[in-house]
Amino acid sequence: MQNAKPELLDAARKKFSQFRELSATCGEDAAWNTMLEGFPELQKKRMGPLLALPSLAEGFTAAMPYFRAIGMEMAVVDISNRGIDAALEIQRFCPYLDVCREYGFDTPCHVICEMDMEASRRAFPDLKGEILCRQAMGCPVCIFKYERPGK
Repeated sequence: MQNAKPELLDAARKKFSQFRELSATCGEDAAWNTMLEGFPELQKKRMGPLLALPSLAEGFTAAMPYFRAIGMEMAVVDISNRGIDAALEIQRFCPYLDVCREYGFDTPCHVICEMDMEASRRAFPDLKGEILCRQAMGCPVCIFKYERPGK
């Protein structure tokens, strides 16, 4: 993994381990729902101040130092148009690819990215999120699109 910090990797290992254990005892769907409990509230706390900025692009740009601090490299592109506030978050590498394989997963997408998207959707009902591109599926970057009604 390029520059991923040990604390990011440790948190990922814990998440994959927990998901693997819960899946074994109660099934994958129940494991996912269990791990999602309380996550929307955490997303609201983390992302709320950023999403309160005038545009999604400004909010995600403000988050870049946090991502850099944990060893991730991202770019943000403002794609707002036609009354829709929208942004692309582009992650240049996926720090979770190797860790997920340690726990027997082919991709990290369901346990990490899809869970983040679902928690964000629940925390911010007017925010739509979509994963457009995944390195785990052979793409050169991961691209996340977010949109909401323009202000």
